[in-house]
Amino acid sequence: MKNTKLTIDGLRLLKSIESQSIDLCFFDPQYRGVLDKMRYGNEGQRQKGRNNLVQMSEDTIKSFIKEIDRVLKPSCYLMLWVDKFHLCEGVKTWLDSTLLQIVDLITWDKGKMGMGYRTRKQSEYLLVIQKKPIKAKDTWKSRTIRDVHFEKLSSKELKLHPHIKPKGLQKLLIESCTNIGDLVCDPAAGSFSVFECCKELQREFIGTNYGGSEGNRTPVQK
Repeated sequence: MKNTKLTIDGLRLLKSIESQSIDLCFFDPQYRGVLDKMRYGNEGQRQKGRNNLVQMSEDTIKSFIKEIDRVLKPSCYLMLWVDKFHLCEGVKTWLDSTLLQIVDLITWDKGKMGMGYRTRKQSEYLLVIQKKPIKAKDTWKSRTIRDVHFEKLSSKELKLHPHIKPKGLQKLLIESCTNIGDLVCDPAAGSFSVFECCKELQREFIGTNYGGSEGNRTPVQK
């Protein structure tokens, strides 16, 4: 199953992975978050791609994180993408009953103004989460990664997937947290940009473009 673009359910994939065998995991939950909070009347037109995704419930996200905790090696990292809504509301309950702890935060400045009632959305946020025991030495090699990362995506990249993330930042993190030949997991891979980074950096990859099942669907707000 390694180094291929799988399309099976992400939870099913994680449950098939041996415990403490993953060196780094990326997770970008398919939630509606700020879209549901704001309830734009024309959201269906403005956010067609995201609107059509199978949306993860809070319980589903927690199930994913519980399995990620199991498959990660000790002191290895989970890179968890969150939007402004979840950052403000808090995601600490997602980590209950795990050995995972938030150790840092990276802001991705997309260089493109989005929607918003008051301030216009221009950033997304990456929580750097480490599995205990917590330590920076020997687990984080780079000392040049800034906590605000500017990376504007091309129009071609933006068409690949509604949740597309910056390859430049992903490559920096992979290089900092893993070695050549290490195994990187992405159970909700979307455009498989993490896979592309792994190929370029000679890392092993296992991941799937999360399809989801009816039991994992969250009703879409109309």
